[in-house]
Amino acid sequence: MVYVVGLLSLVFLVLTIVVLTRLTSLLKGLNGNQTETRVGLSNRINAVLFLAFLVLGTIAAAWSFIHASDFFLPEASTPHGRRTDSLFWLVMAVITAAFVVTNTLLFFFAYKYQYREGHKATYYPENHKLELIWTVIPAVVMALLVFTGWRAWRDITSEAPADAVVIELMGKQFDWTARYAGVDDNKLGNYNYKLIDPGNTMGIDLSDEAAFDDFTDNTLHIPVGKPVLLKIRARDVLHSVFLPHLRVKMDAVPGMPTRFWFIADKTTDQMKAETGNPNFKYELACTEVCGQGHFSMKMNVVVEDEYAFNKWVSEHKTWLSQNPDYASRIPANLKSKAAKYLPQDGAASEADTTGTATATASVSMR
Repeated sequence: MVYVVGLLSLVFLVLTIVVLTRLTSLLKGLNGNQTETRVGLSNRINAVLFLAFLVLGTIAAAWSFIHASDFFLPEASTPHGRRTDSLFWLVMAVITAAFVVTNTLLFFFAYKYQYREGHKATYYPENHKLELIWTVIPAVVMALLVFTGWRAWRDITSEAPADAVVIELMGKQFDWTARYAGVDDNKLGNYNYKLIDPGNTMGIDLSDEAAFDDFTDNTLHIPVGKPVLLKIRARDVLHSVFLPHLRVKMDAVPGMPTRFWFIADKTTDQMKAETGNPNFKYELACTEVCGQGHFSMKMNVVVEDEYAFNKWVSEHKTWLSQNPDYASRIPANLKSKAAKYLPQDGAASEADTTGTATATASVSMR
């Protein structure tokens, strides 16, 4: 590697000397110290090379695009994703057309107007009509692209429908945890970062009764054809939620909850059939470099029909039932509501504790 760097440095040094030598000769010619020399065959060769570069470059660019198309993502599995893709390809078409036209003229003019003896260039100090054309047309095109993009972004970031399935995603070094609203309601309980500890990694606040039926999982399950609202947060550093096939992307920022809602309209099984890949899986990845383990920060995603989703939800135990030790944090006025989410022995012990406290208070009053 050292020899390669040294060789390249030597080549660049030689090229620099050549350029400086030619520049010195040119300056002498401009100062009148050197007579005009005739332009030889090299000028015509350079002109032809401009055309050759245009043709070969166009062929190479077209080949590169066609070859890379095999690695493009398949059609989006969400309506907003397909809309976003169509806008992307519209912008690409406009940019490509402008690039092809301007560069074709650039290289063609280099050939057509190459130096010829006896020919003198014609200069146009100003051309208001031409300037108006190349100013107004790009401005109008840009305004239309910005407006259509703004409308799409407005719709994507609008408030989620009232019946949206609410799921919370929390990123931390180096994994994701999903919290579901349970089967009794479609409402997530509150959380408090001050409550986070080794057992309560999401800081679930049991002073809110809506948290009693919540449960957590390390897989993201999504019902097909229903609006899904992702409530996103980070526990430590900046992360980013990215569901490529669903065209969902939103940063997870510590201390600043974000959200994204969408409708998935293709199940995992449908995508397996559509892609011809029996091993196809939806995936959630982190696209914000968040530390040494960033590469492994992934989460499996399952898109299924509503019946299968509801069945999967009903089979889960609530977080409270799996962590009965936290029942002591439930306010006294909510313990009766929380009892059905606790294990029977836990509920009994809670009842015994309450009964003992009541009996003791009764004896004390006597």
